[in-house]
Amino acid sequence: MKHEFWHERWEKQEIGFHLADTNPALAAHWQTIPVDLGERVLVPLCGKSVDILWLLREGYQVVGVELSEVALDAMAESIEETFSLAVDKQKVGDYILYRAAGILLICGDWFAMTSYDTGPIDAVYDRAALIAMPEDLRRQYSEQLRAVAGNAPQLLVTLEYDQSEMAGPPFSVPVDQVESYYGDVMNIDLIADKDCLIDEPKFRERGLSSLRERVVRLTPKV
Repeated sequence: MKHEFWHERWEKQEIGFHLADTNPALAAHWQTIPVDLGERVLVPLCGKSVDILWLLREGYQVVGVELSEVALDAMAESIEETFSLAVDKQKVGDYILYRAAGILLICGDWFAMTSYDTGPIDAVYDRAALIAMPEDLRRQYSEQLRAVAGNAPQLLVTLEYDQSEMAGPPFSVPVDQVESYYGDVMNIDLIADKDCLIDEPKFRERGLSSLRERVVRLTPKV
């Protein structure tokens, strides 16, 4: 998927994937992830997600990565308003960095980043990254995540539906695909599975007859 696609979506504010409130899956299941308060949580392809505000309120440091400067400008503004923090914005090499106490937002190409760019990562929260990837990019995405975050524990939210009924993104990513990407080094535990079509009228309008949200916990194998 081309960068221009996502830049255009943000410029036009065609961001149906953005949630105005904290994702219930995060609030309900984050405590099952083995990560301590004060540790650093990576949120890949974070957009302007209010889930970042939730993680900060709970006492975690956050590293967010996003391609769109429009999205991160809005995210920085929300952080400033919510926490009365000044967010510093600077162009550094190939990236635009937004920094405040306990916060690092990186604007740039996810696939070009290294662990040096993000710094150490203790846990990962992925609600909108893997399901944003077409199938031919998902393995590359997961390999990049492991290159950046190692085998950090992860809370992953996926969707599953009949892909013939709707073109993504978001794409349908079955749990067995998650197993194929991470199962060699991570334990894959399905911790929630619900029919969420009734809560997603925009997807019914796009032709879906069924939509399931699955919450998956990934923890490193011993």
